[in-house]
Amino acid sequence: MTAPVLETDRLILRPHRVQDFDDVAALWAEPEVVRFISGKPSTRGESWSRLLRYIGHWQALGYGYWAVTLRDSGRFAGEVGFADFQRDMEPPLNGVPEAGWALHPDLHGQGLATEAVQRIHTWAEDETGWTETACIFDPAHLASQRIAQKLGYAPAGEAQFNGAPTLIMKRKIAR
Repeated sequence: MTAPVLETDRLILRPHRVQDFDDVAALWAEPEVVRFISGKPSTRGESWSRLLRYIGHWQALGYGYWAVTLRDSGRFAGEVGFADFQRDMEPPLNGVPEAGWALHPDLHGQGLATEAVQRIHTWAEDETGWTETACIFDPAHLASQRIAQKLGYAPAGEAQFNGAPTLIMKRKIAR
């Protein structure tokens, strides 16, 4: 299975492809993108693994990440989606799909992340049998927490991930 194409007023969310590699590598090399995630820019090799993981999620699980492009220009803007990363964290997410998003820093503050994340949640409500989704954050990453709260996520506890406290937020999917 590959990702379906999803659209919003300003965005097109489409399957990742190998040709996205340079854009993916550039996104994850941005210090502002990784500031609250890993704290260090990704190497090209790490970005290649990330791209393959995104493509593979759809093949293995029937869900995953989308490449986000601007409708008016086709520019690669970032990535958004759901994953099961099998994170070594305590407590674990236990298979609850984890939502995530990252947009190029020069596009922050325009409501694009909220628009993209809302669209993938509409897809999840329409196309899956999930009862809830989760997302995790560095407790200092307030901007992404605000996006999550706008879309119905609420704090659901704290975990330890990579030796650091991590906020878990969850969102019920009403049927």
